[in-house]
Amino acid sequence: AAHDQHGGLDKELRRLRRYKLLIIDELGYIPFDADAANLFFQLVASRYEQGSLLITSNLAFSRWGEIFADDVVAAAMIDRLVHHAEVISLDGDSYRTRTRRELLETNTTKKL
Repeated sequence: AAHDQHGGLDKELRRLRRYKLLIIDELGYIPFDADAANLFFQLVASRYEQGSLLITSNLAFSRWGEIFADDVVAAAMIDRLVHHAEVISLDGDSYRTRTRRELLETNTTKKL
């Protein structure tokens, strides 16, 4: 919405820079169209070396071109994100999957 207003995008980016940390969860769950990818890149670029971002995604960086429908935009964004980053890769079952499996195993054991 800020993008549609005259000067609204700059105002919104300034507002978001005030926060010490922005958390973006599940990046890539829904792909971005070209306009959304451009806006998200502007957000990342505006916070570059200005504020912290915590981003979660179930996609490897090599697949971020799929999220943003543009490998060049994805590469530029990744470049800014990893410059001062701590990248943590988690392997294994998700907490939700593990909890559900344990619940099913417990219910099966009770029935026997």
